[in-house]
Amino acid sequence: KKSLPGGLRTILLPRKESQTVTLLVLIGAGSRYETDKQAGLSHFLEHMFFKGTTKRPTTKEIAEVIDNIGGEFNAFTGEEYTGFYVKVAAQHLSTGADMVSDILQNPLFPDEEIKKERGVIIEEIRMYTDAPMRHIHHLWQKALFGDHPLGRRIDGLEETVTAMKRADFVRYAKKHYHSKNALVVLAGKFDEDKAMAELKRLFS
Repeated sequence: KKSLPGGLRTILLPRKESQTVTLLVLIGAGSRYETDKQAGLSHFLEHMFFKGTTKRPTTKEIAEVIDNIGGEFNAFTGEEYTGFYVKVAAQHLSTGADMVSDILQNPLFPDEEIKKERGVIIEEIRMYTDAPMRHIHHLWQKALFGDHPLGRRIDGLEETVTAMKRADFVRYAKKHYHSKNALVVLAGKFDEDKAMAELKRLFS
């Protein structure tokens, strides 16, 4: 466990027997930190980080970075955190780390992509409402926590997702997405000194 100069916490888990490396960035932003009007914002924002950066303006360009080296990347949102990860062959750590750093630090949040993704998320909400196993979990949370944010669905409500604008994403990201509210975890095959130097370069 080490902290970078800007206060970013890191956990390194070297495994010399592995042939791959996984980089995970966890942000302390989840559904429990949303107001009623923001319900679903953490999850919607997670999607938007993949929709273009100043360096890679399109979703396709972001995806190609990892696809071209045979890696995988994804993200997830919970009640208390949002995570972004990439898993690549050990020799491609710099490429994978650069992509994750880029989407988190240089997002564009284009209006046209917000409109497209809004439809995708609304369909997700409907799909999970129609899935009994998922829906019973939502009902259980509501019964357990009532009007507390933990009683709400992580993906939000159709009406709150429909009302979200670009300015909402920018404000929320500025509030939660910073070095003192994040944790970077590196696991797999890597040289510790070189890895720390790379994390300092990309995330300080």
